[in-house]
Amino acid sequence: MLNLSRKNPITENIEQFSTIKNLSKRPHYKILNKIILTVSFLGFVILFLPWTQNISGSGSVTTLKPDQRPQTVQTAIAGRIEKWYVKEGDYVNKGDTILFISEIKEDYLDPSLIENTKNQVDAKKLSQASYGGKVTSLSTQIQAINNEKNLKLQQAKNKIKQAILKIKSDSIDLVAVRTQIKIATTQFNRALTLNKEGLKPLTDVEEKRLKLQETEAKIITQENKLITSENELINAKVEVNRIAAEYSEKASKAQSDQFTAMSNQYDTKAQVNKLENQYQNYKIRNGMYYIKAPQSGYVNRAIQSGIGETIKEGTQIVSIMPAQYDIAVETYVEPNDLPLLHKGEKVRVWFDGWPTVVFSGWPNMSYGTFGGKIVAIENFISDNGKFRVLIAPDKEESAWPKQISMGSGAQTLALLDNVPVWFEIWRTLNGFPPNYYQPKNKSVKEKK
Repeated sequence: MLNLSRKNPITENIEQFSTIKNLSKRPHYKILNKIILTVSFLGFVILFLPWTQNISGSGSVTTLKPDQRPQTVQTAIAGRIEKWYVKEGDYVNKGDTILFISEIKEDYLDPSLIENTKNQVDAKKLSQASYGGKVTSLSTQIQAINNEKNLKLQQAKNKIKQAILKIKSDSIDLVAVRTQIKIATTQFNRALTLNKEGLKPLTDVEEKRLKLQETEAKIITQENKLITSENELINAKVEVNRIAAEYSEKASKAQSDQFTAMSNQYDTKAQVNKLENQYQNYKIRNGMYYIKAPQSGYVNRAIQSGIGETIKEGTQIVSIMPAQYDIAVETYVEPNDLPLLHKGEKVRVWFDGWPTVVFSGWPNMSYGTFGGKIVAIENFISDNGKFRVLIAPDKEESAWPKQISMGSGAQTLALLDNVPVWFEIWRTLNGFPPNYYQPKNKSVKEKK
């Protein structure tokens, strides 16, 4: 057995030495104990200090409006670079010429293309006017044909009326002649009877016979006149039909010619519009040979260079930075933090290259940070897997530095709810997200 439960004589004898006794009486142990107690107390107090929850993000400096951001000037037509009017770093006003290019497409190489197209337009306009005059002339001709047709029909209808009246007259004459025959026959029979009785001489009988024969001859003549009058009525009706058919044919032919002229007129008008469109396109294309600045700004970089270089449509020529712009910051946050952000919330921003001392939980103690407000939150995730947030300067705080360059990096802190430090440590250790935060003004509106 090791006999371990028995007292060790070495430890009992060591306490009798003076060195061991001095070590137990040294005062730094008490100071260390006080320091430990003080630090523990301070640490315990710090755990109950307020801590501002925040959402950090990183991004870059941009502009508030899309038309104030750096842009590239592109050529609308293909061409060959002939002359540069600017160099990198120059300030250009809106409408200043940047570059001149020449034509390379064979359809537009003619130096008199615009003048020739203008002559074609004028010629087609004259042709259109000629067709218009022909249409007017044919309209007048059709009107004259219709007027003549109406007069001829009226004349033929009058002949019909005359024929009808003549038939009536001849019919009356025929009835009269027939009456005369009856009278003449009666007189002849009476004279013959009286002659047989010896009361009338034979000469009277012969006279009555002669008169009867003359009357019979008249009835034949009168019947012929009546038949002739009826034929004239038929001829007059036929003439009316003939006149209507004849002038309808003339009017139809004139209308056909008129429609042909109108068709040619409209076709010529379409050709005139097409040529005028080409003429205007050629004029506009000639203006595109001089590439001009879309807005005032500085020429950052010449993307194309040299003389005689051929470029295609839509080729980027130079990059221009607008002279006047409203600065902003675009930052990116995690999808888990997106529901905690709202428009109008305050954000702390600091920029790369600008001296800063940042305490994320105590923003009032930070140095070199600037105030901002959220003005836009993107609803669709970006290519980097985060959501884009646009931040504008807060007008209630100091202005952002003017020395900031466009595109430089920036860091942001979106300030949320105030919680104790111990709660934030506990939340971080457990991997919980920040408290769901709603702005006070928004919650008040929702309650109302």
